[in-house]
Amino acid sequence: MAAPKPFKISVPDSAVSHLKAKLASATFPDEVDFSDNWSYGSPLNDVKRLAAYWREGFDWRAAETRLNSELPQFTTNVNVDGFGDLEIHFVHQTSSRPGSIPLLFCHGWPGSFLEVTKLLPLLTSPSDPSTQSFHIVAPSLPNFGFSQRVGQPGFGIPQYAETCHKLMLSVGYEQYVTQGGDWGYIITRLMGVNFPSHCLASHMNLIMAKPPTFSRSPLQFLKFLVTPFTPQEREGLARTKWFREEGFGYNMEQSTKPHTLGFGLSDSPVALLAWIYEKLHDWTDSYPWTDDEVLTWISIYQFSKAGPAASVRIYYETQHSQATLKKAMEYHPHVKLGFSYFPRDLVVLPKAFGRTLGPVVFEGVHEDGGHFAAYERPEKLAEDLQKMFGKGGGGYGVTKKLVSKL
Repeated sequence: MAAPKPFKISVPDSAVSHLKAKLASATFPDEVDFSDNWSYGSPLNDVKRLAAYWREGFDWRAAETRLNSELPQFTTNVNVDGFGDLEIHFVHQTSSRPGSIPLLFCHGWPGSFLEVTKLLPLLTSPSDPSTQSFHIVAPSLPNFGFSQRVGQPGFGIPQYAETCHKLMLSVGYEQYVTQGGDWGYIITRLMGVNFPSHCLASHMNLIMAKPPTFSRSPLQFLKFLVTPFTPQEREGLARTKWFREEGFGYNMEQSTKPHTLGFGLSDSPVALLAWIYEKLHDWTDSYPWTDDEVLTWISIYQFSKAGPAASVRIYYETQHSQATLKKAMEYHPHVKLGFSYFPRDLVVLPKAFGRTLGPVVFEGVHEDGGHFAAYERPEKLAEDLQKMFGKGGGGYGVTKKLVSKL
């Protein structure tokens, strides 16, 4: 396997000019009494302001330069069974400290490798010398960011998991741990299920699981029956109910007709902006987004190698592969699990649900934070990882075994 090649983001001038021309000719909805009511979706005035700034004031080249200077980026080819070689873009930040743990950070939708930026210094160079440190690999998933488009149908969660696993092998990490939220949750979950001798432990900040049943986990079921939900768990169930009833429409469209939606996302940067901006607002815990942050985030989709439409196909492939979802929800005993619960995430289940997935060795419950925890609350997520894998943590046995082999 060829060595990874250094990579710098370099969006062609023609792509930037094309974006500005599209924005200049954009047509917006007519104004009505509820145009700026978040209950109806992205507010008209916000989207107009952001679109105008994207066209006239936002400096993509400055954002590009900053990302290139801050993030050590690479590409490499990963051979995926049935799909051939795919060129994968990834961030790889190593720690200078002995005993650092290889960790794969996996983003979801509408996220990207950008989500790891605030975690990198906290995990690779923690200020306290006694704190556990990590080597971080953060890929752009296929169809996202600067990784290659997959042009064949059927590229689902098992293939994403295989891609990430083989990426870790390609950079020299035969054994590793993982961290994921959103699609990163189920992708890293499948990495542990399918490659348990390599993926030794997984930490997640979005936990999707079924309630305990007597047939699947009798001890957890009995505890579940006699243990009342905590106030935080009741609030989490209310948040989950809100998401299913008021925030799930995007998922249904992307899971059933991604190609139709893709025409709008590909042709109209304003449609892309409104589609993702809504999620950045609704899925976070009052995070104070700046316009530059929003537009950098969305520009990664606009300028992605595969195009913005490609990213939503993961929903269709997963929806039409129920066996994968069923496998992810089963109890798997070989990979230790850690969970972080943030109250403004999209699915916030009682801890008893998560314990049906495998040997849970860490649980962190937070008073604030939302879906993009690595970006919203990086210090809290980093601290949870360091507690889980550091000395005295539930994943320390795995850590000690892993580090001794490096």
